[in-house]
Amino acid sequence: MIPDYQTLMRPVLESARPGPRKIGDVVDEITDRLGLDAEDRQRRLPSGKQTVIANRVHWARTYLKQAGLVRNTKRGWFELTELGRQALESDARIDTAYLSQFDAFNAFKTRSRSDTVDGTPPEGPAAPEADSDDTPDESLLAAHARLEETLSAALLENVRQASPAFFEQLIVDLLLAMGYGGSTEDAGRALGRTGDNGVDGVIDQDPLGVDQIYLQAKRYGPGNAVGAGEIRDFFGALNIRKATKGIFVTTSDFTAWARQTTRDLGSRIVLIDGAQLARLMIAHDVGCRDRTVLHIKQIDEAYFDEGLA
Repeated sequence: MIPDYQTLMRPVLESARPGPRKIGDVVDEITDRLGLDAEDRQRRLPSGKQTVIANRVHWARTYLKQAGLVRNTKRGWFELTELGRQALESDARIDTAYLSQFDAFNAFKTRSRSDTVDGTPPEGPAAPEADSDDTPDESLLAAHARLEETLSAALLENVRQASPAFFEQLIVDLLLAMGYGGSTEDAGRALGRTGDNGVDGVIDQDPLGVDQIYLQAKRYGPGNAVGAGEIRDFFGALNIRKATKGIFVTTSDFTAWARQTTRDLGSRIVLIDGAQLARLMIAHDVGCRDRTVLHIKQIDEAYFDEGLA
């Protein structure tokens, strides 16, 4: 299990006891000392850009720096201050509560409520509440995940309440946004031919129409999952048309037998359930739009190299 960033503050201080340390080496050293397994070593933030252990070690170093227990020496390197050595000699748990005795850290907390602070590590937004066990990155990404979960549920509810014609147009808009088809008119002519309680049809995989994908869509409510029989029917329709590719979209889910049937029939049919449909709509801005854009800044250590030399 990966410790929270406050628990990592003392190990980060300990790592610098012999002298200046490179933060990347400290991440590796602490990872080995903790005996993390392969899964925890490779575990990444939802953004995928940084491992969780590296993120937490970086933030532990940042908080220690803001309190005056360590200082940067050059890009990516830090060393203990006298306050840091005194902290190591104490038996106290070194965490944000401990750091609150220092005026510099209290000033940092006050600034961080509204400003981006110096020393923010990679991917780092402003600091969180001082008693939080999550790093700022984890807090921000968790909040973003909750917002997207709520948005996904709202999107699906709206789709289920819309008319069949609207659902048909939504599928057209989504496929176009994902790069399929040539134009709205072309895609519109290709869809909605049978009106089989949803959207059935074919769309060009490329703007020139060299390859085609057949579609089946079911606008079902929660609990009304697509079964294996409907998958077999769609597979049969593909065979009649000598089609090689198909996409089956539903606003609900697929039964376990439906998924197994798809696997047994090969990779010709791609299943898109309600959850994935909502994610695709969000990713391609179909039925939703940006409300607020946050620009997350980080320190440009290269800029300050000369000043720290």
